Amino acid sequence: MNTISKKKFFYPINQDLRGYLDDYSREIKLPIQYKDLLHFESSMPVYDKEGRDTLWETVMFSQADMDEINESLTRVYSLLKTEGDAEVVDHLYTNRIDYCPFGNSKPFRIRITNRYNDNYDYFYVKTADASRIYGLELEHILSPNRINYIVDGETIIEEHIAGIPGDVFIKNWLNDAEVNEIRLAKEFVKFNERTFVRLLGDMRSYNYVIDMTPDFDDIQYRIRAIDFDQQTYEGMRTMYLPQFFKDNNAIVDFVVKYINPETIRQYQLEERAMIANRIKVSRYRLKDLLDIMEVDKISTPEKIEQLREELAIHFDDKDFLECESMGKILRHRLYILLYNNKDILS
Repeated sequence: MNTISKKKFFYPINQDLRGYLDDYSREIKLPIQYKDLLHFESSMPVYDKEGRDTLWETVMFSQADMDEINESLTRVYSLLKTEGDAEVVDHLYTNRIDYCPFGNSKPFRIRITNRYNDNYDYFYVKTADASRIYGLELEHILSPNRINYIVDGETIIEEHIAGIPGDVFIKNWLNDAEVNEIRLAKEFVKFNERTFVRLLGDMRSYNYVIDMTPDFDDIQYRIRAIDFDQQTYEGMRTMYLPQFFKDNNAIVDFVVKYINPETIRQYQLEERAMIANRIKVSRYRLKDLLDIMEVDKISTPEKIEQLREELAIHFDDKDFLECESMGKILRHRLYILLYNNKDILS
């Protein structure tokens, strides 16, 4: 089983990546920065419905600061959702600001509420990190999910990804009579394949959510990553396979119980074919990103060496040994996918 004992290093955004963000409308001037929210005066723990500590804290500011912060955060929400439409800001207010001091990125979670109907939505304010940006972009390009975020300087604003946290789902929903075990197992196989293809690591159960959509005859499941800090960072190949995290054993047991090896292979091939098709559609954007990623430092030399050696053995492909960066390893990993699905690209 995989274990992660140390926090990942933070890597700065270089000028080339900054240019990429500007070219694809991800870089926008913000009215507030992450560091501005660190000046809170007090905090109180946030508990869930069962009275357990969530490790989040609701933070409080002075009234004078809160007036300015409220206006700035509602404008940020408008920039994230409507490209800054001023009419949206008038009926919104910042209902709550939570802070997680234990998270890798120590994020702030902002709850924005509509004055007219009390409906609310969330977004996150974090310190920008190159690894995370590569992860967000690759999710946007290669997965079935669109990702909405904006960056300004050292601050990143991320849209809330709705769903039941994986650890909560496993504890409270997995044994529910309404759960379709086979469909859930199928989606986990596909999710496992997606993270391995694009080398997204650390998919422990609290780093993804499960989105359940009622269909005309049953429920469809979609597993979505919500943490992208470990994009092409770890050295162990198994770190990019959710099946090897102890947290996920209960769902892995579903896969073993309900899906035979031939069907698993079918689902893997289906997912690879869909990723190959997404590469075809977004090939120029992906090339721009990988060109920058190839020369960027987003991991340690030791981890790069370990990963290329393990992938060389796994794929029986010595070309991995020539890769000198995580970006080059990922490019070659995607090349293997495309080569095996070349009929899609013809």
